[in-house]
Amino acid sequence: MAEEAILGYLENHEEISDSGEFAAERGIDHAEIVNVVKSLHGFRFVDTQDIKRETWVLTEEGKKYAAEGSPEVQLFLAVPAEGSISKDELQKKLDSGIFKIGCTQAGKNKWVEMGKHISRKVQHVEDKVKDLLLRIQDGKTIDKDDINSLKARKLIVLQTWKGYSVRKGPNYAPKRKKPATDLTRENLQRGDWKELEFKEYNFSAKGPPPECGHLHPLNKVKDRLKDIFRQLNFEEMPTNRYVESSFWNFDALFQPQQHPARDSHDTFFLQVPSTTRQLPEDYVEQVKEVHESGGYGSRGYGYEWKRDEANKNLLRTHTTAISSQMLYALAQHAKVHPFSPKRYFSIDRVFRNEAVDRTHLAEFHQIEGLVCDRGLTLSHLIGILEDFFSRLGMSKLRFKPAYNPYTEPSMEIFSYHEGFGKWVEIGNSGMFRPEMLRPMGFPEDVSVIAWGLSLERPTMILYGIDNIRDLFGHKVDLTLMKRNPLCLIGIR
Repeated sequence: MAEEAILGYLENHEEISDSGEFAAERGIDHAEIVNVVKSLHGFRFVDTQDIKRETWVLTEEGKKYAAEGSPEVQLFLAVPAEGSISKDELQKKLDSGIFKIGCTQAGKNKWVEMGKHISRKVQHVEDKVKDLLLRIQDGKTIDKDDINSLKARKLIVLQTWKGYSVRKGPNYAPKRKKPATDLTRENLQRGDWKELEFKEYNFSAKGPPPECGHLHPLNKVKDRLKDIFRQLNFEEMPTNRYVESSFWNFDALFQPQQHPARDSHDTFFLQVPSTTRQLPEDYVEQVKEVHESGGYGSRGYGYEWKRDEANKNLLRTHTTAISSQMLYALAQHAKVHPFSPKRYFSIDRVFRNEAVDRTHLAEFHQIEGLVCDRGLTLSHLIGILEDFFSRLGMSKLRFKPAYNPYTEPSMEIFSYHEGFGKWVEIGNSGMFRPEMLRPMGFPEDVSVIAWGLSLERPTMILYGIDNIRDLFGHKVDLTLMKRNPLCLIGIR
């Protein structure tokens, strides 16, 4: 209907001067006229020129006052002509918003005497605000000062109206033939294909986006890190078991049973099943001995080691619980076969009973690497750390002495972040203690160097995310999965 009206009018007239007036005269929605004009202009049936008009329109609050009267007049009319009314009584008569604004404006206009009791100071008032609002509603003009007054009270807003003036274009015709998009069998049979106008093929048009899955940023970074570990000849450890015993998570690592990390405030303990029944008994005795009395150059901790504490099941607090089992299996294998050096790594989820904030979650991912070989020293650890982190794009490293229950010596790892302009802690490292390795059965000349860091921190830095809850958990925006860029760690 709109298209016929426009093309038919232009057949006998030179121009449609105002699309808004044109639509109103013919009872057609202006939005429909605008859409048709844009379509005709795209095919050069018409030429257009933009028209913009700015008009003041009432806000929802302004419409309410135009219908019911301004708050100050409503309040004035609620005050008795003779005598006074208590403030509390007057407030009951009016809406809370009307009462508050009415008190302010009526007092400012000196219409009423304010206090505990409110009384009139004048007997008659004009609702100038309502009159002004009605004038604007009817499309009439008002003074600039009145505009500013209503605008300050947020009763009116400026609205920009957009329309077109329309003339015939180079391809004008009284009726537009819809171009065909397909050549059908019927067209060929009837022979009407000779008169058909076909729509031009747009070779630049994009096809529909393919429906497919998308990788989470954490998985992208994890995959790149796995590639780097494999380039360094590391073997991935099986970490698909979240539940571990306290023995493998703590005791086997020479972590004392009274350590704060073993408290329920820091660790999630299982209720069902609450304990484990599968531990290597001869190794358990060795661990108990080294905790209570020491050995291998250590005095131990000098306390009564309790089997019940070691049997408790928990959600692993670090993937080193897997490392301890892998090393124990390697030591047992070396008792009957020649010792074979190993390089292990893991990247998987761990759990800690921590308060959730912008940088901490109760579950996160830990990256861990370790090397087991003869004659390893601290220099080997520093060398492999520099090699590993250089492949992540971190060439400036510093190391700071630290303490860990199961490594000695221990080092915190820092990298200089060009974007932040400062040194940032990126991980922890050290050499596993003899009190951990010797009870497993390793000979004295075998050492283990290891390091670990979180997966979330480098991912947050890489993707510019400053709140860990926007990266991992139930609050993650799913569009993050679709729009995050490729991870180029280890490529650039």
